[in-house]
Amino acid sequence: MQTDARTWLERIRALPLEGRMRVMNVCGGHERSISQAGLRRLLPDNVELIPGPGCPVCVCPEEDVYAAIRLSLDEEVILVAFGDMLRVPVNVPKREVRSLQQARAAGGDVRPIASPAEASDIARANPDRPVVFFAAGFETTTAPVVAMLHEDPPENLFLLLSGRLTWPAVAMLLDSGAPGFQGLVCPGHVATVMGPEEWQFVSDQHHIPAAVAGFTPVSLLAALYSVLRQQLEGRAFLDNCYPELVQPGGNPRARQQLAATLDVVDANWRGIGTIPASGFGLKTEWAAHDARQHFPIAEDASRKRAGEMPAGCQCADVVLGRIYPNQCRIFGNACTPRNPIGPCMVSDEGACRIWWAAGERGEHGARVAASA
Repeated sequence: MQTDARTWLERIRALPLEGRMRVMNVCGGHERSISQAGLRRLLPDNVELIPGPGCPVCVCPEEDVYAAIRLSLDEEVILVAFGDMLRVPVNVPKREVRSLQQARAAGGDVRPIASPAEASDIARANPDRPVVFFAAGFETTTAPVVAMLHEDPPENLFLLLSGRLTWPAVAMLLDSGAPGFQGLVCPGHVATVMGPEEWQFVSDQHHIPAAVAGFTPVSLLAALYSVLRQQLEGRAFLDNCYPELVQPGGNPRARQQLAATLDVVDANWRGIGTIPASGFGLKTEWAAHDARQHFPIAEDASRKRAGEMPAGCQCADVVLGRIYPNQCRIFGNACTPRNPIGPCMVSDEGACRIWWAAGERGEHGARVAASA
């Protein structure tokens, strides 16, 4: 008989934890489930769940968004992107085009899509025009993008790839010596594709309890209980609390296609800087579909500002778990979903957008500030 959420909560509350325990949840989907279910309000006061670097829209480099905007305005292309990317602002004066949404209003042929298959369909329907697919995402999103390339894509389809791996950002935090958390809830969807083994380093190298979780309150609470119990018992290992989908080795076909199509490269994360071996780049064998090889995408030094966020925006601190979203000085004031200043307020996987939608405003911010 499956344990329900109420029972997991009772087990968590019964643990004789000493002191404060801060657990990072990496995935934006996890953060959405946690906030929508109100799980933080149900946990003991000394247990904190901290949103982490789980939003690919939030960390997509400013220069990549800018390149997509310029392509849509300066070249005779159809620019397609996942819907969230259309509203991400770049750092230019307000009188200039600051997002793909504004580029569309200014005459660019910019189209939101929901799947890579739509990009192929648009290219086939417009054989006389180049179609550039601006693809930002983590492993779970990048895998179907790569699969599209292995399905005889149209010659006029080009990929402006801004893919990232999830685990290197967590590794960077742990290697810093001051990660700010004592346990980790690992992303179930990434582990489904890449295998849970990618997260083994957390417990093996850093001796921090870790558990892979799914997206229901039951799976998330089971993972949290595992992490807390590991801490209490003084041992650290990687627990799989999402066995119905996460299997050793992940998805072999998806991993094979990723390895055959992409190189792992050093990559810039907006507001954070370059993280070694954290990005995907198309192999030279796929140059025929690489937008960076076919269009004049300028490597303007003025755009490479270590992934700078807009003035006043603290999205980088939110992404790294240093503050809660409602501790950002412009959260809910200058920055709202209707008028997002930073990328964390744009995406459905952005912690700021999630917290705003869930009605979170102030009380948890005081808790994290007191423990920092």
